[in-house]
This record gives sequence, structure tokens and C-alpha cells, in this order.
Amino acid sequence: MPLVEIIHTQVYNASYWAAWTAFTLGWGFRAGGREFLPHSGPALIVANHQSYFDPILIGLAAHRPLTYLARSTLFKKRILATIIRSYGAVPIDRGYGREGLQTVFETLDQGRAVVMFPEGERSHDGQINELKAGISLIVKRTTAPIIPCGLAGGYDMWSRHDKRPRLSPLFMPDAGRSLAVVFGEAVPPELYRSLDRDAILADMRDRIVKAHAAADQLRRKPASLFKS
Repeated sequence: MPLVEIIHTQVYNASYWAAWTAFTLGWGFRAGGREFLPHSGPALIVANHQSYFDPILIGLAAHRPLTYLARSTLFKKRILATIIRSYGAVPIDRGYGREGLQTVFETLDQGRAVVMFPEGERSHDGQINELKAGISLIVKRTTAPIIPCGLAGGYDMWSRHDKRPRLSPLFMPDAGRSLAVVFGEAVPPELYRSLDRDAILADMRDRIVKAHAAADQLRRKPASLFKS
């Protein structure tokens, strides 16, 4: 194995366990549905989007390194570009133009698991927004299994309206900000071949909603729920 890859692997592993410790102790992080994510080969993970921490949380829930799609503008700063590339990020234009779509397909062809947030932005109210139309172009053409993913607690912990995240330590009664991620059952790409755009978006959103509900059930519950 080349030295660069060895260093990358060591940095990734160290970062993984540091983040796992921080999110478990700080927010009682839990994960489920790992059996639905293939251990190797291409996979397209589609998730709801609640906070800046979402990519990290999905990475902690997975049993393999993931590839994240980041706005191409983030790669204009050399230091930042080096950091996010080291964690598997690849640049993509926000509107999923031709070059962006090609980037997704090329990454999947390399046998990597790609994470996408088809809402296009973080939720404004904690609910799952309508999905952007561009995701339908990808799932109709990909041959990779599609993995719905639900994140719960991120909006309560650090919404787009908050300046900083709010803790919910594992050793204290939960304040309603605990975190969980659940992967749903893999969807064979053939399912979407004959569907039109609206049907694809509706089905995919429904699967993400169900994964989100499962994640919400998996979270630690606030202490008030256990009081008589």
C-alpha cells in the first residue's frame, strides 16, 4: 500500500474514534441498520439534512469509509481543500449540472459509497423538505444500490438558526438533543428505471422519512417521558 494511503487510513481511523467518542459522550449517539449498507462496492446513500454535523454522523454510523459531495467553492481554499479531500470529499456544483452528475457516476464506478443530501440544504424547521429534482437523474442511471438514511436529533442539537451546538451529555438526563442515524433497506436501482421524476422523488422521500422515524425511535428519550 502506498505511503499516502497508509497515512490517510491512519488519520481516518484516528479521527473516526475521536469523533465517535465525542458524539457518544456529548450526545448519546446511536446507530442502526448497518446491515443494509454493503461492506464493499458502490452504494448511493440518500439522507435527510439537519445540521453541519450530518456527514460526520453518517460516517460514524457506517462500517466503511464514505465519499461526500461538497460544494465546489469549498475547494478553492487550498488548506480546506486538502482537509476535506483527506476525508473523502469530492467537489460538485450545487445544481447537479452535467459535470456534477458525471462526478457522482465516476465515484460510484470506483466502488465507493457516496453520500448525498437530496433536499439540497439543511432543514429550516426539522422536517424533511421536498427533494431536489436532480437526484432523480442519478438514481435512474446508477447501477448501485440506493440506501435511504435517516438522521434524528441534529436539528434540536444544532439547527441552522443556532450559532453553536447544544450538548446533551450521555451521563446526564437527555434534554431532547440526543443523536441517532439509521440506514434503511437497500433499494435496487431497477425499481426507478420505469418511474417518472415525481414518482421517484415521492418514493425516495417516503423511504427517507421512514428511516428518519426509525432514527428518532432509536434516540435516547428525554427524562420527562419516563415520569409518571
